[in-house]
Amino acid sequence: MSLHNLQPAPGSTHAKKRVGRGQGSGTGKTAGRGQKGQKSRSGYSRKRNFEGGQMPLAKRLPKIGFTSRVVKPYVINVEKIKAVAELDEITLEAIRGVHKISKSVKSVKLIGSGAKDLAAKIKDDAVTTSGK
Repeated sequence: MSLHNLQPAPGSTHAKKRVGRGQGSGTGKTAGRGQKGQKSRSGYSRKRNFEGGQMPLAKRLPKIGFTSRVVKPYVINVEKIKAVAELDEITLEAIRGVHKISKSVKSVKLIGSGAKDLAAKIKDDAVTTSGK
């Protein structure tokens, strides 16, 4: 066995059907397309999701989902996480030191009743407090 004498197993392949080559071939004249109609014409192509006039599946299913391109800040409640409220200077890196935050987080919002009092300690643009 070598590359120059490889061949398929016997019976695994067959000759391509040659349509429109005379009546004796069995697929002459209309070439297996039937008589008249849209599908018998040359150049016919059905639309990708056409289901014979039935409402296509893509239109029958409900529209779901929406992905906002506005990046929402990571929210920390200072009443529950006291370590953030006890920091001398509040920056994103300082918060990461006392509270586990993913590296993908780019901004933090502090909420809770004591959040307004912490506004003076904030030294980073990425950290904000609730406006209420």
